[in-house]
Amino acid sequence: MVNMNANVSGISNSMKGILEPRPVQPKINPGLSGMPKVGGSDGKTVDFANAMKGYISNVDNLQQTSNMSIKDLLSGKNEDITSVVSAVAKADMSFKLLVGVRNKLIEAYKQTMNMPL
Repeated sequence: MVNMNANVSGISNSMKGILEPRPVQPKINPGLSGMPKVGGSDGKTVDFANAMKGYISNVDNLQQTSNMSIKDLLSGKNEDITSVVSAVAKADMSFKLLVGVRNKLIEAYKQTMNMPL
């Protein structure tokens, strides 16, 4: 019988890095491409498009890791259901966060387009 009372403190500790806001001070410096630059936590300047590509690829990697852990559990390679649940929860939360950011960006774009000149 499978123990369904999994320890969620491990999940909450692993989600801490995803959910906590990072202290990023935006530095709006238009570059050669015309995209605004965003200051990273290490002091380096990164353009917005590359930052979003990095976040999307991170979410994609979490989704792929989650899928592989599910396949390993079903094939019998892995018997630790807690790690599978943790990987799925991490992937799910990161995807929901990405969708929330996308929705806020779309809303900001619509509001900007509706501003009177």
